[in-house]
Amino acid sequence: MRQRWTPDGGRGPVAVLLSPRPAVVAAACRAGAHTVVVAPVPSVSTDREGAERRVRTDWRDHGHLIGALGRMEAVRRGRAAVFGFDAAGALAAARANEALGLRGTPTAAVTALMDKAALRARSNALHPTRPVSFARCGRSDTLPFITTLIGYPCVIKPRAGADGEGVRLVHDEAEARAAAHGYPEVTDLLVEEYLEGPELTVEALSRAGRHRILGWARRRTGPGPGLTAAGHDLPVALAPATAQAVRTFVRGVLDLAGHSDGPSHTEVILTAHGPRLVEAHARPGGEELARLLRLGNGTDVLGQALASGLGLPAPVRSPRAGHAGLRYVDFPPGPLPGGVRRALAAARCVPGVVRVQLEIPPGAVVRRAPTGALHHAYVLATGPTAHGLARTLDRAVALLGQGRSQGPPTRRTRQPDAGLA
Repeated sequence: MRQRWTPDGGRGPVAVLLSPRPAVVAAACRAGAHTVVVAPVPSVSTDREGAERRVRTDWRDHGHLIGALGRMEAVRRGRAAVFGFDAAGALAAARANEALGLRGTPTAAVTALMDKAALRARSNALHPTRPVSFARCGRSDTLPFITTLIGYPCVIKPRAGADGEGVRLVHDEAEARAAAHGYPEVTDLLVEEYLEGPELTVEALSRAGRHRILGWARRRTGPGPGLTAAGHDLPVALAPATAQAVRTFVRGVLDLAGHSDGPSHTEVILTAHGPRLVEAHARPGGEELARLLRLGNGTDVLGQALASGLGLPAPVRSPRAGHAGLRYVDFPPGPLPGGVRRALAAARCVPGVVRVQLEIPPGAVVRRAPTGALHHAYVLATGPTAHGLARTLDRAVALLGQGRSQGPPTRRTRQPDAGLA
């Protein structure tokens, strides 16, 4: 039984978690850490996952966060580290760790990975003979001109955005003019060539400048102009040379950004000319992707990130599933379909389904389609074969009322699987 702990004089390392999802709290417990949840309004649900103390403060205010944490003896003795596993949280955690003299990802590395224009320029140095064309745009009314210079199709994205928010794929000047209306007149955008090929999401963990690749999943792109993810699949069969090229490329990107410690999430396109960067972050991927990787290849991404940051042994690997898949579910604008609770229960009863998660309240009214990495629900399942897994996911998604699992194929998903064995 775990010994009772208090923040002033407790035993063992302390994970200070900024507005964590319950899965992050559970991972900290698996890693053997004591937990402090810091949030403006701490969620009671984290208690069920093992949170030991809740601190009510707005961690987005650096002064408030430092003041709240500086009073803890575990922090003063260097037996703690601050963790944030979303875009804002990762930056706040890095700043707090540096201010308090705690171990963690350097702030400079977090900001370097957030600056998509600078990161694109740096990553192009890894393949100088075939760099990715890109340009910055400061006024939305110049988008048609700049996209014409880059060539169609091309991708428009905020320079400092995260999780796919504000990303659009345009195929001609008319679409570029229409897209311009969706951004502020004075803005900071990146326009870059569209990369064709299979897409991987790669999870890594760095320590003292050494980058260990924890695993990757195949990303499925959904329909629409935003290149939103429709889901992910495991395992991904890569030719040995391609797998090594991915590892080398991701490590090179992290080196160029100065990312020496902590987790990272990198999205890569396997083009005909080799791996090319989509974006990278100084944090793990979403909770659902971490669940998929733990299920599909036995790697506890969240647990390993927390254990490494606190100097604890890595969690024990879980058994692997033969095939594992994740599908996102989004509902049309309006009230959620009637009987959504029954639909959730039915989907959870489909053989092979491991988890069905509704991300919005059952009685909510959907105002608009989700953007970026935000989705209304997701289904996680396993199967002995890829075909059987696809049937399971399709059946569960249909029961939730979406009626389709991934829509018509996009230009990216229609491309041949270059580099896939």
